[in-house]
Amino acid sequence: MFVYDTVTAAIQGLKERGYTKDFNLRENSIVCDEEIKYHPEDFEIVEVYRFEGNTDPADEAVVYAIESNQGDRGVLVSGYGISADEMGSEMAKKLSMHLHDR
Repeated sequence: MFVYDTVTAAIQGLKERGYTKDFNLRENSIVCDEEIKYHPEDFEIVEVYRFEGNTDPADEAVVYAIESNQGDRGVLVSGYGISADEMGSEMAKKLSMHLHDR
């Protein structure tokens, strides 16, 4: 596992290692290129990096390295705690399961 000091460094490091897609969270899926959609059973979380703001709880974020069952590799950045993104229960379960493993 790699160590990164910032969200930006984590994203850059993952992109350099082949995680080139930008995933965005939707209620029950993640999407890339706005037309490619993956449900929780369609991808695996390979690495997780959690960042906490030094002075502002709104700065809390998680960077996920994701690989889909179609071979797409990319990055998902999401808030947690106060800044958590809205999502469906299956997606919340999948993402939080990996958060607590770290």
